[in-house]
Amino acid sequence: MQAEIFPSSMRLHRVEPAQNMRRFYRLSLQGELFGGWAVMREWGRIGSPGTVRIEQHADEGSALDALRTHAARKARRGYVAAD
Repeated sequence: MQAEIFPSSMRLHRVEPAQNMRRFYRLSLQGELFGGWAVMREWGRIGSPGTVRIEQHADEGSALDALRTHAARKARRGYVAAD
């Protein structure tokens, strides 16, 4: 039910030419085979392969909360939506 209200994936980036910084951060929510949910995070320098981390969650609500928490944390650090 919450998946209709909140986005299930996000692409963020942070570009600061003065500091030679070009970073990306991707978040996506995925249902698992046996009923759980996962938040997949990928980050790194734009144009290079990133680091991937997968967090397991028992239900969709807690996975969405985790996705929003990660997105808010990155927004505080200067990341903006890439779309």
